[in-house]
Amino acid sequence: MREANRRWQAMVRAPRGRGALRRYRSALGEPESSVRRVVGDLECDALLWRLPLWPDLRFEVMAGPGGAVWNEWLVRAPGAPAPGLRTVRDLRPWSCTVDEVARAFAPVRPMEGSAPTRWALALTDPADRLPYVAEFTWGLLQRVLPGRV
Repeated sequence: MREANRRWQAMVRAPRGRGALRRYRSALGEPESSVRRVVGDLECDALLWRLPLWPDLRFEVMAGPGGAVWNEWLVRAPGAPAPGLRTVRDLRPWSCTVDEVARAFAPVRPMEGSAPTRWALALTDPADRLPYVAEFTWGLLQRVLPGRV
């Protein structure tokens, strides 16, 4: 794993390195699927790669015009069952994606994460009506913390 990370970091930081989308194709091969999406008034491509370690997930890269990468994270594979999320007690690390938590606890408030591959959602538990913050890395839940009142 360290060697793979070392090579990836060298590729990312190379002065004349490949563009971000080309790096993913180089590391992961051709995507399993590509879907055209409209986000607001912008069109982009959502490219999905199958991951052998997580058959129920896909690595999704959102690419804009010219191959600029806007977002990259793990999402639930099409047709794969999502976990049943009713209360904060159902939120287990590595069990659910940003989208699944956002839908289950709507309305949520997106928050800036502590690093480029991290996200957070402010939410309210319907069971106890208390605020919480769900933190994600690469789109997968890591932990849930009490929120500010």
